[in-house]
Order: sequence, then structure tokens, then C-alpha cells
Amino acid sequence: MSTRYTLFATAIGGVGIVWGERGVIGVQLPEGNDAATLARVERQHPQAEAETAAPPPDVQRAIDGIVALVAGRPADLRDVAVDLAATPEFDQRVYEVARGIAPGDTTTYGEIAARLGEPRAAREVGQALGHNPVPLIVPCHRVLAAGGKLGGFSARGGVTTKLRLLGIEGATPNGQPALF
Repeated sequence: MSTRYTLFATAIGGVGIVWGERGVIGVQLPEGNDAATLARVERQHPQAEAETAAPPPDVQRAIDGIVALVAGRPADLRDVAVDLAATPEFDQRVYEVARGIAPGDTTTYGEIAARLGEPRAAREVGQALGHNPVPLIVPCHRVLAAGGKLGGFSARGGVTTKLRLLGIEGATPNGQPALF
């Protein structure tokens, strides 16, 4: 099976998803328009081919979960198969811990670093999450800075998008109300 991709509609715009034999290898949150989102997918995954048929059932489950989540319905994507073989080993460890964060819960960069046995690596955890190839499936939006501060979010809309996703899931970081 070759690497494939498709774009699917969500409440916040077209989302790209890329997969291979062993699972999802990329999720591209919406850019300014569908053409920009597709262009980013094709730049990041030049070997991937557009899927013309229905995606495999496991990829469709990921799509359904992402559609539900951004439409305001909580979705748990922890069982979606991902293939992170192309990512650095440290990043893979960070993503594994982040995937264990349940919808509605949050943790901090420092707490993830401590769980990895590297308590001084909070900055490196943040950098790994900033390079997350499968946002929402690896829920980097559930990871906050020290003291419950929001930290950053690399998707379009930045912290506003992060707050929206946390609000959908019922999380209230630092007691801040949801935006939507």
C-alpha cells in the first residue's frame, strides 16, 4: 500500500489526512482555504497520492472522530493507529504520553517531561508538540504551560483554536471559560 491522502470537510474547514500501511502519518488542520491545506499536505508528504476511493475503515474512524471533535462533540481518538516512524525517538515518547491524556483533561509540558524521566526537558517537550505531525490524534492541545497557562498552538488560529478545542472537550484551563 502506498502513502495516500484525502481532504475532508469539517466545521472549521477542510482537514487533510495522510496514511500508510501502519496508520495515520499526518493530519493537516485547515489553512486559509482548501487549496492551501492541500498544498501544505503535498509539500509535507510529496510521496503521497490522492485517494480517489473511500479511505480504509481505520482512517475513516479517525476522520469521523476529527469531524465530531471540531463540530463540538467530544471524541476520543486514542485508539487511532498512527505511524510515527519518521519522527525522532524523543518526540515519539512525548506523543505516546500525550495520547494518554483523556478528552477533558490537561497536563503540562513539565509533567510530560517528568513522566519521561527527564524533568528538565519541558522546553523540548513543547518543541516536540509544536512539530506534532498528527494534531488532534496526538492531542497537543491538551498540554499547557506551567501554572496552567495556555502556552502555544501551532495550528491556524493559535491559542484561540486551542481554547476552542479544550472548550469542546469540557476542559477549562486556569478556570478560563470556553470561547464557543
